[in-house]
This record gives sequence, structure tokens and C-alpha cells, in this order.
Amino acid sequence: MDIQLFIQMNPKIAILLLSLFVTIITTIVNYFLTDRELMRKIKEKQKGLRQEMKLHKGNPQKMMEINQKMMEDFPIQMKQSFKIMLITMVPLFIFFNWLRSSFAATDLASSWFWWYLVASLVFSIALRKLFKLD
Repeated sequence: MDIQLFIQMNPKIAILLLSLFVTIITTIVNYFLTDRELMRKIKEKQKGLRQEMKLHKGNPQKMMEINQKMMEDFPIQMKQSFKIMLITMVPLFIFFNWLRSSFAATDLASSWFWWYLVASLVFSIALRKLFKLD
């Protein structure tokens, strides 16, 4: 069956399946391109620093020092995210342009994006748990 015909006949199922497909692909890209060991270490360090902040709530100077330590890892986390974004951005722009034109003549013409967004968020949470990316 032609995908355009399927979209026209079953737009809600089509948007859910397309969302699942794209979310699986981006999760796989994320899985293989993220340094999970580095991110795990940063997450543990951040957790320890948050605990330390709780102990020093009354000391603004110490809180600033701890906050500085927390901010040291921010560029590393951003670099990991940016690398994945660069690889997935262009294909996703092309895909969204195709989606917009494909759903223009369906009963989801005005809401396909919201259907896609909610479905991809749900699928992403489930897949990130499955792949242990959080």
C-alpha cells in the first residue's frame, strides 16, 4: 500500500506510526553517539553537588562555589547534545516538510503537529527508559 494513500485513509494511525519510527531512529542515533559513561559520571557528580547545596543553604558563598562547580559540566553536556542535533536536524526538517504536505488534505490538517508532538514525547520517554539513556 502506498504511504500517501495510507495517510489519507488513516491519518491518526499514520501520524502515530511515523512518530514512532522517527523517535526510534533519533533514539538509536542518540544511543550510539552519546558518551553514556561520561554522561553518567556527570549526572552522579551533579547529584552529589545538589546534596552538598542542601547542606549549605545558609551559606551564600559556599552555594556560589558549588554552583560554579555545577556549571563546569554544562559545556560538556551541551557538546553531547549539539553533536546529535547537528546530525538529526536536516533530515528532520525535510521530514517535517513532507509531513506537513502529506497531512494537508486530511482531517488532521490543522493539528497533525500536535498529534506528532504528543506521540513522540510519549514514545521518546519509553524508548529512553528502554535504552537507559536517562
